[in-house]
Amino acid sequence: MIKIAIDAMGGDNGPSPIIEGLILALKKDKTFTAIAVGKKNELLPLIPNKFIDRIEILDTDDVISMSDSATDALKRKDSTAYKAIELVKSGDAHAYVSAGHSGASMSLATLRIGRIKGVSRPAIATLMPTVNGTTLVLDVGANVDCDAKHLKEFAIMGQVYAEDVLHMESPLIGLLSNGEEESKGNEVSKEAFKLCENIPNFVGNVEGNDVFNGTTDVVVCDGFIGNIMLKTAEGVADTIGKIIKNNLRRSLVSILGAVLMRKVFKNLKLKVDYAEYGGAPLLGVKAPVIIAHGKSNATAMKNAIFQAIAAAQSNLNITIEENIKLYKA
Repeated sequence: MIKIAIDAMGGDNGPSPIIEGLILALKKDKTFTAIAVGKKNELLPLIPNKFIDRIEILDTDDVISMSDSATDALKRKDSTAYKAIELVKSGDAHAYVSAGHSGASMSLATLRIGRIKGVSRPAIATLMPTVNGTTLVLDVGANVDCDAKHLKEFAIMGQVYAEDVLHMESPLIGLLSNGEEESKGNEVSKEAFKLCENIPNFVGNVEGNDVFNGTTDVVVCDGFIGNIMLKTAEGVADTIGKIIKNNLRRSLVSILGAVLMRKVFKNLKLKVDYAEYGGAPLLGVKAPVIIAHGKSNATAMKNAIFQAIAAAQSNLNITIEENIKLYKA
């Protein structure tokens, strides 16, 4: 049975939505148990009696806050993040989920769990909505400076995750650039283009709009560009939602139209809501690590846990190591 280690105190809104999301996941999936790491006196009252036998609590008081430095994470061995990561390192848990300090989670996972053989740097991947599905984008924040070799490794890891965890068949890989032509891009992306040519289903350069139009399944970039793109997309989605709401309130006809289009608006909300995608996997470490949004609600935490379970049940890391070696040249 899969066991998930959860930093139960790390989110912006405390342990309540984290435990609520865990309960939702346990109700739907009976193939896993969890270890919730945090303050026992706060966690225990949140857990219904019927789930006590499936949730173990590892009691600790120290919580790494969002304002703390990620470099301090390795020193704070009694923190919820450190203890949860150690459970995965020791083999007492199969995967780690946290809505807490992402920098701390990345540092601890990389240095305590360790990198997959052949991987230079782990990368954060996230799902972006398209008209008919999703596009996996990486890196979106783990590495602000990358060389061509790193980008090639991201392409390989993204392809494997898309196949083994998201169950995409023969996913297409694109390299994010300022034009589709091979001659476009900076020196790093031009070199990465050449390195990626021997990877199956590499389609070459893609532009920003290709992330959202569904023509490519995996888009590769460095963490600086990826994080800006992610935050921009979140901002645009939020702004569009507010514009629609403001305009709907202006007339009775608009309100009536909105009532008739409730299903359309509901589907749109689901498409752009990060909660529906759960969290972002940190690819390249030896065990599944899922980093959820700090403001995650119960739905987001439930889906983040499902991502961790799917990754733990797959051959993700074995295949990444094999493919890194296979496409090394």
